[in-house]
Order: sequence, then C-alpha cells, then structure tokens
Amino acid sequence: MTDFYETLAARIDGRFDAQVERIPSRCGELSYEVRKENLVEVATALRDEFQFEQLMDLCGIDYLTYGIDEWTTESATARGFSRAVERESVVMDESDQFDPKRFAVVYHLLSIRNNARLRMRVYTGGDNPPMVASVVDVWNSANWFEREAFDLYGILFDGHPDLRRILTDYGFIGYPFRKDFPLIGTVEVLYDAEKGRVAYQPVSIEPRTLVPKVIRDDNRYREELKERPHG
Repeated sequence: MTDFYETLAARIDGRFDAQVERIPSRCGELSYEVRKENLVEVATALRDEFQFEQLMDLCGIDYLTYGIDEWTTESATARGFSRAVERESVVMDESDQFDPKRFAVVYHLLSIRNNARLRMRVYTGGDNPPMVASVVDVWNSANWFEREAFDLYGILFDGHPDLRRILTDYGFIGYPFRKDFPLIGTVEVLYDAEKGRVAYQPVSIEPRTLVPKVIRDDNRYREELKERPHG
C-alpha cells in the first residue's frame, strides 16, 4: 500500500477509533468494517472531513455458503453433468434469525479531490429481515443502489424515501441473489391458450449441476515427467 494510503488510514483510525476496524487487503486497497449503528455518522464524516464526496457503488453480499466447496469428492464419472454433491436445504423460515455475519452491505467511495478510493463493509446483524440505515441523505446516488440491494438480497434500508423493487418482475417472490434461492427459480412464465394471456406456474426444470468436474490423472501431470529447466 502506498504512503498516501497509509497516511490516510492513520488519520481515519485516529478519527473513528473503535467505530471502524481496518480490513486486511491483499491488493493494496483501503477497506474498513463499520458497525451498523455508526454507519451514518462515519459516512457523513468521510464525506465532509475526508472529502469522499462520491458513492461509486453499493452492493449486498450473502456469506451463507462462503468457503464451502460444491465439490467434495475425489472421483468423477462420465455420465452427464449432474455429478456434484447435493447440498442440504438452507431455506429459512421467516421467523428465524440470521447469522449476524451472513448479510453485509459494501460501499465503494471516491474522493475526486484527493484521487483516493475507500471501501466500507457493514454487517446487517441477525435481524430478519436484515436492515441497515440508508445513506441517501449522505450520498444521493445511494437511492437506486439501495433499491437494488433490497430487490436482490431483501436487505432493508431504514430511512430510504422510496424502497421498492427495481429489477425483478411485478409480483416476484423471493430474493434471487440470496444463496438459498434456487438457481432454477420458483416459477416459470408461459402463454396459456385457454386463459388467453401469459401465466405463471411452478418451475418444471430439473435442478442439476451444469459444470462438470474433471479430474485429470495422466502422464501430463506426473512430476517426474515434467520438463526440467536447463542449466
């Protein structure tokens, strides 16, 4: 990380103390985790005191299956593509509490004056539905970004002036970017000749894994046969 960002990080650490926690970065980016109760205060200070005047992007994250490998076997067959291990259902009841670190909202900030970028991450906590404060009053560009995160992840933004779906179809049920939402969806659309209109019905597609697992074990991968560097 450059000296400029290290200096900026020191200023931020001194200004916010325990309100923020720096996240280690492997690519030299400045990232912070912010407590949800401090979000608006920290966001306002970053805009006014550190000149991060522009919110470039806001997105939701679902960590439900983070770190879990779909493939857990060491063998494969030649019979089609449905060779992944079946996952257990993780669909939750509406009354259940979430893992406090399942859902997060990430904010990408830009300081045009200082030519600097910063990332914030806020976990929504265990509440169901997940909720954080809206930052529309801090950065007006958050309006549609927050609507998108609500539409795709079901994350609510307290204080948003017009929180409604923005990408999915009318009457859509569920949140398609959640990890427990089925890849094939829940309904399909077709033209019903008897009704004379487009109609919805339960999806009839068979769920399967479409990406084959290929295990290569032949001479190309034997260490003793690999070409050695000369000299």
